[in-house]
Amino acid sequence: MKHEEAPFFAEAAGGPPGSAWWMTTSDDVRIRAAYWPCDNARGTLLLFPGRTEYVEKYGRTAGEFAERGYATIAVDWRGQGLADRLIEDRRVGHVVRFADYQEDVKAVMELVEDLDVPRPLYLLGHSMGGAIGLRAAMDGLEIAACTFTGPMWGIFMRPMIRPMGWALPRVAMMLGMGTRLPPGTRYEPYVLANPFENNMLTTDDEMYRMMQSQLESVPDLALGGPSLVWLREGLTECVALTTRPSPDLPCLTFLGENERIIDTAAVAARMQRWPKGRLEIVKGAEHEVLMEGPAIRGRVLDQIADLFENGAQETAKRA
Repeated sequence: MKHEEAPFFAEAAGGPPGSAWWMTTSDDVRIRAAYWPCDNARGTLLLFPGRTEYVEKYGRTAGEFAERGYATIAVDWRGQGLADRLIEDRRVGHVVRFADYQEDVKAVMELVEDLDVPRPLYLLGHSMGGAIGLRAAMDGLEIAACTFTGPMWGIFMRPMIRPMGWALPRVAMMLGMGTRLPPGTRYEPYVLANPFENNMLTTDDEMYRMMQSQLESVPDLALGGPSLVWLREGLTECVALTTRPSPDLPCLTFLGENERIIDTAAVAARMQRWPKGRLEIVKGAEHEVLMEGPAIRGRVLDQIADLFENGAQETAKRA
């Protein structure tokens, strides 16, 4: 085993027993991944979290996938969780280039080989992880099928402020202020700065409290708003992704009915031109459908498991 064990906060994560590992990317950034094995696994889920997230957040999700026969690997992207923070103020989410996240993906795949996880591999990308995952899938990531929840294939901005969203990062870079927060964002994590009422993540108060308690018990996992450079890079990547065709893979994408964080029109446009893809609108849900209540979560997970089974059968036919 060439990877070193990393801290893993099992009590905060809940779910089945898991372990965490340090990985060093090709550009010398240390990131972290967690692995939840599964007896007699039918495959392994590569779980690509969203911006601000961390592996422990998906402990329960890993348990629910284990119940359906799948092992799970999740990652702390550079700049969040326990991975290296890229600027002095660790409260600010930052990346130099959005393409750098693909170096993290490569490091995860090295860990996949090192751990010799059960095949086939499947992808689940949430929010920012949906953009990273889509790029990786387009570039030939070794997966049999992919699924996305609230994928960041566009960032929601009101029409009147969209021009400023593009212009402000450019001006900030010229003034040496690219690591500052965009207007309207905060240094505090969203779940600690906002009450449950009318939050944009989940309609389930128990899951919202779980997210709060995780950050209260392990403050080093906390992350606030993005830097202006991250905003520039994120917007640019969303546009770049629109120029490429969808991968030749089965795909199921979920959007909460009350999605208010990503650009739902961009997601609908992508799924309309994905030959093996389907878009599901989850009634009553917000941005994080995997952090909703048991009824919603169960339906979504069952549909994902069905997709994976069909993807495995299609891969077997090709072999």
